[in-house]
Amino acid sequence: MKGSCFPDKQEPGLILKIIKSESEYMKENENKDKYEKLKLKNQLCFPLYAAARQVVNLYTPVLKPLGITYTQYIVFMVLWEQDGITMSELGKQLYLNNGTLTPLIKKMDQDGFIRRERCQNDERIVRLYLTDKGFALREKAVDIPTKIGGCVRLSQNEAEILYKLLYSLLEES
Repeated sequence: MKGSCFPDKQEPGLILKIIKSESEYMKENENKDKYEKLKLKNQLCFPLYAAARQVVNLYTPVLKPLGITYTQYIVFMVLWEQDGITMSELGKQLYLNNGTLTPLIKKMDQDGFIRRERCQNDERIVRLYLTDKGFALREKAVDIPTKIGGCVRLSQNEAEILYKLLYSLLEES
């Protein structure tokens, strides 16, 4: 049956070619599937990272006139709620390690926003207290959440769902 899609009995080499090419095709597709999960578009981590950077970048023009960074801002938010918190507890709440937190706190201390006090019972424990300057910044920052919220294009419902999802991810880590 020459001309059909089936090789005739007289062409055994063609059958081997078809089998071989199908085997190669399977391997190629296996490899494609194997590496499909390495594509950036298939990663959960990338949109989380990129979105976080975009949101943090929204804060820069709002925080710059106050003379603080985003990371300092989140430290202030914790201290405005819990003045006198320990460094270790602050690190836990902000998901920051000592290597990141120590220079940040040192700078905030040098800028006169906070003061550090070692615990008398255990000098390894450092408590953080806002100065008058640090407390005064709270009044200047009161409208920041509203300003930033107006820049993020999510409905109230979408924002609440995202908030819950992100915190459920943090709780797992």
